[in-house]
Amino acid sequence: QVQLVESGGGLVQAGGSLRLSCASRSIFSINAVGWYRQAPGKQRELVAALTSGGTTNYADSVKGRFTISGDNAMNRVYLQMNSLKPEDTAVYYCNRLGTRYDGSYYYLGAWGQGTQVTVSS
Repeated sequence: QVQLVESGGGLVQAGGSLRLSCASRSIFSINAVGWYRQAPGKQRELVAALTSGGTTNYADSVKGRFTISGDNAMNRVYLQMNSLKPEDTAVYYCNRLGTRYDGSYYYLGAWGQGTQVTVSS
């Protein structure tokens, strides 16, 4: 399996910004790629998805504040997070995504270690 390595997390004040990065030893699949997050005591949730065609989808909780993107070679995927809120505090993970007939996503690969994002109030 190809290891995914997330980086860029840290501690920021509410209203601040962070840019997360997800690196792969090879290019990402032509299928969708996404960012998940998991807060303590909560289920892991998909917050942003990017298709090979450039279409993006976001959870309502982050829409307008987060932006997912990839580099030209698709070796790396980013998550720009602006106007951060304390409720954004979580461990963030990237993964390759598959798409179901109904349009929903599911992860395809193994999970990396994630990167911790902590937003203080």
